[in-house]
Amino acid sequence: MLQEVIAFKNTKCECGHQNPVGTVLCEACGRPLEEEDRESTEVLEMRYDGMARRSQRANPNIIDRIWNFFSSVKIAVYLIILTLIGSMLGTIFPQESTFLNIDPSTYYKDTYGTWGQIYYKLGLTHTYESWWFILLLVMIGASLVICSLDRVLPLYKALSKQKILKHMQFLTRQRVVYQGPIEGTAEDWVKQVSAPIKKKGYRVYIDGNALLAEKYRFSRWGPYVIHIGLIIFLLAVLARGLPGMAMDQHIGFPEGEIKHIPDTSYYLKNEKFTVEFYSEDEMPEEFRNKGKTLPKLFSTQATLYQCTADCDDPTKEPKLKEVAKHNIKVNDPLEYEGLKIYQFDYDMTPTLRAVSPSLVDNKTGKDLGKFKLDIKNPQRIYTVGDYTLELKEKYNDFSIDENGRPVTKTPNPNAPAFLFLIKGPDLPADGMQYFYFPKEIDKVRFQQDAINAKLNGGKPPLELDVNGMGNVDISMSTSYLNIRVDKVMPFIWIGASIVMLGLVLGFYWQHRRIWLRIDNGVLTLGAHTNKNWFGIRREISAILKHMNLDVDEKSLDNGGKHE
Repeated sequence: MLQEVIAFKNTKCECGHQNPVGTVLCEACGRPLEEEDRESTEVLEMRYDGMARRSQRANPNIIDRIWNFFSSVKIAVYLIILTLIGSMLGTIFPQESTFLNIDPSTYYKDTYGTWGQIYYKLGLTHTYESWWFILLLVMIGASLVICSLDRVLPLYKALSKQKILKHMQFLTRQRVVYQGPIEGTAEDWVKQVSAPIKKKGYRVYIDGNALLAEKYRFSRWGPYVIHIGLIIFLLAVLARGLPGMAMDQHIGFPEGEIKHIPDTSYYLKNEKFTVEFYSEDEMPEEFRNKGKTLPKLFSTQATLYQCTADCDDPTKEPKLKEVAKHNIKVNDPLEYEGLKIYQFDYDMTPTLRAVSPSLVDNKTGKDLGKFKLDIKNPQRIYTVGDYTLELKEKYNDFSIDENGRPVTKTPNPNAPAFLFLIKGPDLPADGMQYFYFPKEIDKVRFQQDAINAKLNGGKPPLELDVNGMGNVDISMSTSYLNIRVDKVMPFIWIGASIVMLGLVLGFYWQHRRIWLRIDNGVLTLGAHTNKNWFGIRREISAILKHMNLDVDEKSLDNGGKHE
């Protein structure tokens, strides 16, 4: 109840204007509204011209409390500090996204020891994609929006509805003040002084014996223009996490293979990979005679395709249309409609792409037929003569865990293995299980025959075997390409440009205002600027001198710190 009474007393000015609750200076005449403030002689606080802000409501509800939280500059500073600390934590060890093929659960411990394991367990290995880092960015964005609205609306209202005739206390409590007698009538003197004021670049408004001069008002919007730029910048950064908006992946393309580019409708074929090495004579002296080879040039002759039909149907072969060809070299990417493909690295280790094993009868040695087994994308069912082979399990990088169970160590096809269920004549009704390792080295290392004998209670009646190199499809090299899509980068540049515009507006111009009134032959002048008080004092001194009033510019200072 007491707050309501105080609010009621605070809203009405002696000039008759009804002010909103929280107003410090009357919107019409500029008179201080608080009684203790009216008795003071200190320089007025001119921020937002004393206008009320939503964050100053006397009895805030839950929405107002949220608004007040985000409108606080102190909170914004804390959020920025927390974000900076989070960003620094993300740079202690490399992020997961900087590596091509690693198992982060073991890599950080093996490479950086206990601290690396703690770093991984805390989730700092993907700091910039983490929920808490994104939440901090969202909260900073919300703070920028609410801070701006809480201040820019009262400021716009104050500047767009300025009254020319100001209360005497408003003028005498400005930081730059002059009072003294003049000659002639008030109206004539005001008209005469407007000419030298206009020469200084001011816009002049006259109301009888009062005058308001103003210039560079647009500079007051500089901080809010910066806020708009930062908001656009933050939205663009957050938009990178949306599907299709941004991509930065490193993908291996075996020579001669068409491979889908994830999260796009594009496929790329590595037609041919070429690498040239420095000769011994061409290499720098520190590398000579050390058995090292340095690549001089490596490039990928690539063809880019776009899927036109059956793109999402795994049972059908996608229909592809060639859209671009380019010989990709370092710093010479393939570019197509926002997609950029850079040469990143290469691997000259032969890669097994497919095999064509034969189904062989162990008793007679008869070849019952063969089928093509794609290592990366095998079919679920194969038919060989009177037999069917159903793929039950696929292991890209086969291993045995501590419990003796088969597992895949990594998603890379380093040691591929396939578990088939074979059904057909002279086999049990529920079929025969058969483990198959396409690589001969894996057959020996993991003892394929022993595994199959254990599964079938003895040597199985059928086996899979590859006869001759003609039944093996090998890629002699793999080209690692960096796939980039960045549809938000233009918006990041737009946001950065708007921020720069706001900085220029705020740094190179100053909002300056001069109020004056004449009462009974006495001139009272007050002036305000947001910075560079020396400049406005010098201007006023020159204007008064033009009106035959010789005033030392230092004498105009009515208190406050010098800048």
